[in-house]
Amino acid sequence: MTTKTNVTIYYGPHSWFEKLIERKKSVYLLDAVNDRDESRRKFRHTIDGQEPQENPEPPPRPVNLVASSSDYASIQEHAISNFIGLVREISPKHLLLHNPPEAIHAQTDRVFKSKVIRYEYPVLTRETLMEFRDGFSDHLVGQTNVRERMLAALYQLTTPHRMKPVVVMFYGPSGVGKTETAQFINNLIGGKLLRKQFSMFHSDKFASYLFGGSHGEASFARDLLDRSSGVILLDEFDKANSVFHSAFYEVFDEGVLVDKNYRVDLGPTLIICTSNYGSEEEIRESLGDALHSRFDALISFDPLSKEEMGQVLERLVEAKLSKLSSAERSIIDSESIKTKILSRVSRTGNVRKLSKVVDETISLLLVRTLLNSDSQLNSLEAVGKESES
Repeated sequence: MTTKTNVTIYYGPHSWFEKLIERKKSVYLLDAVNDRDESRRKFRHTIDGQEPQENPEPPPRPVNLVASSSDYASIQEHAISNFIGLVREISPKHLLLHNPPEAIHAQTDRVFKSKVIRYEYPVLTRETLMEFRDGFSDHLVGQTNVRERMLAALYQLTTPHRMKPVVVMFYGPSGVGKTETAQFINNLIGGKLLRKQFSMFHSDKFASYLFGGSHGEASFARDLLDRSSGVILLDEFDKANSVFHSAFYEVFDEGVLVDKNYRVDLGPTLIICTSNYGSEEEIRESLGDALHSRFDALISFDPLSKEEMGQVLERLVEAKLSKLSSAERSIIDSESIKTKILSRVSRTGNVRKLSKVVDETISLLLVRTLLNSDSQLNSLEAVGKESES
């Protein structure tokens, strides 16, 4: 008798998928495959003159057979290419697939007519634009031009029926707020920011990551499917080798990424690339006209003035002090710290470095106080012992 299997494919973050399935009635794909393999390793012995042993009862038919996005990497290549045969052996009532490779999706569509459910990513609204405008100065000092240019770029994502990403390039010196701006926008929209550090990719592994390797390897497309945010941050985009630029043509143009194993439709997503380029002309020369023309906006981040760095310093010191205990705060003279560090501001010019200077200065004052008090205590104990003798 032919048994029917209903197939539902879910595209979206893992946490969302886990909330939708009924765990009590579910068997995970890897557990089912292991049980199948274990039963195949069992042998039935028949002895002359004795009643033959009965065949062991087959495992009960699963109500839900579940496969998460990370499970496919543990399956052999031949099982991927003949996934339907594997499903028929297990014969579940319902097959629930999370972010499957395109080959599996095509097989289930052909045989079972699968149903597809997609996660609704957080989207930008007019209210988000107002929150960005009003809260920008609380998160970043200066960069007024950035706020106005970003409002214009973000507005495109609030228009009805937009189905492709808005892609912007942040360029300028390090430590002036490029990554912080991306994080600020993501916090307003919601979800966990998908951030990829391109400076880490300089080998052949990056090619397989971008264009697709074996189904068990890490994949940019799979990471995009698993994300929970409507913001994608490609940090230090200028550090990636130019041979990989072609991977982003269709992503930036249409919001579609197709690799050897997966297909991703990004929809109205915000893609932010950060770089240390010094001008638009440098961007064009480095990336080429084909990629340069695909950015919706090229937004310059300016070096901070000494006065602006002073404002940043004020915020950093207050933020660091708020995390100390009351006893530690009583030791620190915040005005004295600001005065000492302010003389170094013009040489720093980098918020990230300035933050480290503040941390180091406060820690040094605290440890000196601690060691001096211990030294005084040891001296008192030594005097006490001499008196006793």
